[in-house]
Amino acid sequence: MDIEGKIALVKSKPVCEIVTEDELHALFEANPHPKHYIGFEISGRVHLGSGLLTSLMLKDFIAAGIKPTVFLADYHAWINGKMGGDLEKIQQVAVGYFKSAFISLGLTEDKVDYVLASELYSKHGNDYWKEVLRITKDTTMQRMLRCTTIMGRREKDSLDCASVLYPAMQAADIFALDADIAHAGMDQRKVHMLAREIAIKHGKKKPVVLHHRLLMGLLGPQKMGFDENEKDDLEISSKMSKSKPDSCIFIHDSEAEISRKVKGAYCQEKNAENNPVLEMCEQFILRSEKDTLAVERPSKFGGDVEFASYDELKQAYAAGKLHPTDLKNAVSHSLSIMLGPSRKYFEKRPELLSQIG
Repeated sequence: MDIEGKIALVKSKPVCEIVTEDELHALFEANPHPKHYIGFEISGRVHLGSGLLTSLMLKDFIAAGIKPTVFLADYHAWINGKMGGDLEKIQQVAVGYFKSAFISLGLTEDKVDYVLASELYSKHGNDYWKEVLRITKDTTMQRMLRCTTIMGRREKDSLDCASVLYPAMQAADIFALDADIAHAGMDQRKVHMLAREIAIKHGKKKPVVLHHRLLMGLLGPQKMGFDENEKDDLEISSKMSKSKPDSCIFIHDSEAEISRKVKGAYCQEKNAENNPVLEMCEQFILRSEKDTLAVERPSKFGGDVEFASYDELKQAYAAGKLHPTDLKNAVSHSLSIMLGPSRKYFEKRPELLSQIG
């Protein structure tokens, strides 16, 4: 595959930004198999926005020759108070349930490197923590507080001192992993840009950064003041979140549970904007030219119809040619099929689900 073909794969939906595409081109010229990193806090059940979205993207990256790393950020989850702040519990879930969630979606260990944060820190020892402190010394408190939105916190929230270290650790993670490409949702952009600037100051490898759109939760558009930019705040505040179980579909949900959640999703008739049901079609069901969405409905409502592209679906919905109920039924069916392998994986391993209650 030539470099243009690789970049086309990397740019597939839902990637919305590459900083920069010229740097990515140069990276592929210098190294046909660059190192990639995406990190996750260990914080409960894995949903579509973290699990399925990541698996689809990393499969594209692998096809482009990239070597992905899924970073299991146990210390970060500990700092952020996940799982009651029980570090041992966080670590058990990280190497058990959480890692298995991605494996169940096809990201097996022969394709993806899984790294536990605390083990990386032990390996690098003082050098890692020295770099964390260097980053804090070269970053203003104001900017570090702006970066804490990566934790799902607002700048004005009351934070403990450890939280201020969180963005510096995330930047240092990129350097410790020797990552060529840093990848995350748009909510992580601030810290990625900080890492690029720090890399120049500290003589480190400056990563190319990839950002993807955040999957909207089933509750629809929200505004909670996570970002001063109204558009960014809408995206971050509305994202699918496991802290609101009815806002998300977990990768191992039963068919009945998927149907129930989609049926209750925000989906205004004829409104194709900020519509989480349509967005799932765009990000998962109709990602490529070979994908289709089949809608079954009574003849009195127009009969069965099949959509071969997201644009075609969106136009039909906005024109009122497709009712929300029919759309939801089709989406539930398609998602149930896509999540079948993960559901079966965990049905055979109930002990993993019991780790997270």
